[in-house]
Amino acid sequence: MARPDGQCPVVVGVDPEHPSRMVLAWAADEANRRHLPVHVVQAWNSVAREGTWPQLWPALHERARLLRTAGRYALDEAARFIGERHPALEVSARLVDGDPAEVLDAQAQRAVVLVLGSRPLSGVREQFHSGAVTLPLIAHASCPVAVVRDPEHITQQPAYVVVGVDGSRTSQDAVDYAFEAAALRGAELRALYAWNPSRLSEADEHRLEQESRRVLAETAAGRRESYPEVQLMHEVVRGHPVAVLAEASRHALALVVGTRGTGGFSGQLLGSVGQGVLHHARCPVVTVPGPAGSGVPTGHG
Repeated sequence: MARPDGQCPVVVGVDPEHPSRMVLAWAADEANRRHLPVHVVQAWNSVAREGTWPQLWPALHERARLLRTAGRYALDEAARFIGERHPALEVSARLVDGDPAEVLDAQAQRAVVLVLGSRPLSGVREQFHSGAVTLPLIAHASCPVAVVRDPEHITQQPAYVVVGVDGSRTSQDAVDYAFEAAALRGAELRALYAWNPSRLSEADEHRLEQESRRVLAETAAGRRESYPEVQLMHEVVRGHPVAVLAEASRHALALVVGTRGTGGFSGQLLGSVGQGVLHHARCPVVTVPGPAGSGVPTGHG
């Protein structure tokens, strides 16, 4: 949601059942770095009466009232926490009735970044909060989506941001975001190209490695001039991309990857590498949309 002055906020989704101050802190810090407002959103589904016995309607109405009260309390607490962390930040909060994925997707349309939390669940259940809305949002959102399950590793010196590169358009957009994120944090940038040779001859492996290095160099071309303060490191690493990026994330401020979603809220929403790093990374993961979302501003503000 853009404001009248044109500034696009950092939007953070609040889970009333499992609120996370780490998520709120990340969103507040990001907004503070960018000198932008932060907008706190909570989506909730009101209790429908269709298909229920009329005598149950009063109980359903009371439950909806309690949920709404709890939601407002969670929003008030979130806004208070952000205000205490960064008193100069402009903070707004809104409770919206509707499907969480649809509500947050609409809020993301004019956001600089959408910030979400996640909590792992056992078995075959989705590991993400609020009815497993994170994967659909990542695939469909028109702005970068930050999933904050682990903290930024600020004790690592020098601090660095990791970005996964594979030569695709979405990875190029991810590199743009990663350069900016590193500059905002005064950090280095590690651009990783992971390749997993299988049954290749020595000559083919050599050609593949040289191609990987060429892609890395071309992806970063032109961006270093815009961010001269960011020290860039190119790394071609053998191994599965998920394993390589997850290992690199252990001491990183953030891991940035591109999405390959098909859009919408059904079907194969996110590539296997994207899903893998969301599950295995040990730092906040920022997924950056491809060309369909390129119209959303992601500048310094």
